[in-house]
Amino acid sequence: MKILVLGAGKMGTFLTDVLCINHEVALFDTDPKRLRFVFNTLRMTDYDEIRAFQPALVINCVTLKYTIDAFLKVLPFLPQNCILSDIASVKTGIQEYYQSTGMPYVSTHPMFGPTFATLDNLNSQSAIIISESDSAGKTFFNELYSSLKLHIFEYSFDEHDKTIAYSLSIPFASTLVFASVMVPQEAPGTTFKRHMDIAKGLLSEDDYLLSEILFNPHTHSQVEKIRAELKTLMEIIDEKNSERMQEFLKKVRKNIAF
Repeated sequence: MKILVLGAGKMGTFLTDVLCINHEVALFDTDPKRLRFVFNTLRMTDYDEIRAFQPALVINCVTLKYTIDAFLKVLPFLPQNCILSDIASVKTGIQEYYQSTGMPYVSTHPMFGPTFATLDNLNSQSAIIISESDSAGKTFFNELYSSLKLHIFEYSFDEHDKTIAYSLSIPFASTLVFASVMVPQEAPGTTFKRHMDIAKGLLSEDDYLLSEILFNPHTHSQVEKIRAELKTLMEIIDEKNSERMQEFLKKVRKNIAF
């Protein structure tokens, strides 16, 4: 299959490397410097090259802020039956755009970052495929993600954003708050070191990716829960109330099935 990948960022180049073994792949980016280290792949910086390539599938890997804009720019150069696809971490507005094009589409979300994940061992990672997607597109990504040993889930557009707000926004926000009160020091505690490792891994991700997750329309209600629980914990600490602390810890252990 002829596949065009938009955006030579970390995920774009990762997918290019994976796909170029079994498919004819082109990687498009307006900055030629970002195309220097791809192999077995056509490198494109001009939209007319896309017209000549005639891809059957386009995978949009640019940051969420520019996802729809990237589609708008490339659409005039694509065949009408080309399948449009994205890997955006937040899907708000994307379904409406797809429907406006009249073209087949498939939306997915690989739930790992190339910076933080071990890319040669993804069997503990997951991917989401959007249920409203075109059947041919869903089949393609099911096969792709299965070949990477990912755990595959299928959600609607709305279910996806609600799930992401819960599964990513809460740990992202908690980790950022933890890191925001740190000062340079050596602390021997094992728990502290583990939290620091998580924080450093999170902050090694692209700033736009972190923003995309936290700007999810469903994030506010999830972060509000953190604030409410933190307020309760502060009250228990101020009161030095052992009984309330035991009840709080009991609830937390129940929540995580510990």
